[in-house]
Amino acid sequence: MKTIKSKLALAIALPAAIIANAASADVLFWSTQAKPVQEQQAMREQVLAGAGTVDYQANDGGPWLTRLQAELEAGSGSIGVLGALHGDYAAMDAADLVDLSDLGVESNSATFNNLAKLGESSLQYIPWMQASYIMAANKEALQYLPEGANIDALTYDQLIAWAANVHEATGEPKFGFPAGPKGLKHRFFQGYLYPSFTDGVVRTFASDKAVGAWEKFLELWEHTNPASTNFSFLQEQLLSGDAWIAFDHTSRLAQAFNERPDDFVAFPAPAGPEGRGFMPVLAGVAIPRTAPDMDAAKELVQHMLKPETQIATLRATNFFPVVDVNLPGDLPPAVAAAGNAVAKMSSSSDANPGLLPAGLGSKGGDFSKVYSDTFERIVLAGQDIRMVLDDQKGKLAAIMNETGAPCWAPDAPSEGACPVE
Repeated sequence: MKTIKSKLALAIALPAAIIANAASADVLFWSTQAKPVQEQQAMREQVLAGAGTVDYQANDGGPWLTRLQAELEAGSGSIGVLGALHGDYAAMDAADLVDLSDLGVESNSATFNNLAKLGESSLQYIPWMQASYIMAANKEALQYLPEGANIDALTYDQLIAWAANVHEATGEPKFGFPAGPKGLKHRFFQGYLYPSFTDGVVRTFASDKAVGAWEKFLELWEHTNPASTNFSFLQEQLLSGDAWIAFDHTSRLAQAFNERPDDFVAFPAPAGPEGRGFMPVLAGVAIPRTAPDMDAAKELVQHMLKPETQIATLRATNFFPVVDVNLPGDLPPAVAAAGNAVAKMSSSSDANPGLLPAGLGSKGGDFSKVYSDTFERIVLAGQDIRMVLDDQKGKLAAIMNETGAPCWAPDAPSEGACPVE
């Protein structure tokens, strides 16, 4: 575990209004999430309605961490509850967060609950809300599903067979992949393909299992619309018919479901030999050890996990619930469709999350470029898989060593920089 270190003075320059509000509130909810003005307003007026007197304050990561560090160093403070991404908590010393195991609330995903332990035996934060990438398909394609396939529990082999069946029936390759200049292809490799086939993303980058992963992707590429190198928002290709089966972020599929909700279906990503790899954007709520009123803070955490609060959070932020809820019928079609798919994916028994990269700082873009360049060399240029992985391995190792970033799930934990084995 990494310990938060800071040489900050205890006095922090904060707007007087924030200090005054915090002083009059029962709980200061200090968050990196729901930062846009309209989302903050919805949090205060809708999500936190009935939760007592709560001062919800959302900040960028820097100011959020600055104040938290100073209060932890001082041994006292005014922050009652924290809201942040998993990566923010993973960078903290777990001892600075209160054990929440006895609250009686948790997510419906055993995988998320395990992540929330931060390597400890107890819950150091409670999963709060999630976003992700999913699959979508034109319902015309459903008739070509391979025999015995369950769309909510597909394997990569079944996905490939499905895409092949559609290709044969229509005479056109209709799998759509976001390989365009603004597409999120790197997230597919980091969060989906690699976890599903290698149970890692950095350590296993050049492994024999990685060779198998790229071989499998080449099989899928045979049935992928070659114009995918120009696709960045797959909602466009679903609507045009250029893609009948597609992968993308929920927000980049929304238009298709909202415009023609009866024509499309959303479903989880496929599984490989190492599980159902997927990339959750997971946010959680936690209590710092310096919270001034532990009882009030714990009551607020419990409030955030109530089904009705989770639905209000969905309306306010477009982040999906982490507990079992009955989604109301008045949600936009895209939200309802994606929400169901995300819930099935994250709660699946074979879920294997590939988390967002953490600890890379300004090298985040270089890290993602390694995976994008590997795709271009192997898939588009037809270069030998082993040769490319061995070459790219050195570039990835240099990034990890320069940043010192430790491993994140599903890679096994590391002391210091995550090794490229």
